[in-house]
Amino acid sequence: MVIIGLIAAVIVVLDQERSLTTASTLVRFGFYIAIAFAAYLMWRDFGKREIELWPRRQQIVFYGAVGLALVDLGWYFATPLSGRDLLVFFLVLAACVYACVRTWRDQHRYT
Repeated sequence: MVIIGLIAAVIVVLDQERSLTTASTLVRFGFYIAIAFAAYLMWRDFGKREIELWPRRQQIVFYGAVGLALVDLGWYFATPLSGRDLLVFFLVLAACVYACVRTWRDQHRYT
């Protein structure tokens, strides 16, 4: 805690709050890009071959839900959400997860 206190004191003394805010924003975007890149690698290694075998409509629903979820997460990382915006964020994310899971389960049901 002493080290964190010293770093905070140095930032305040040198009047670097704006630089700290900029660095925080860059780290948030970097984290978002890292999540997107990890998801891409998982899709490329595991899902791409399987999803290509699905009917065209299911592919569009699945990829549309994933794309909307990424936009939703980008909105969450770019701006601080509260109140109705936070509720909308969770509702949209839940709808995207539902669409992906439902589409995937329908494609794996053997009847």
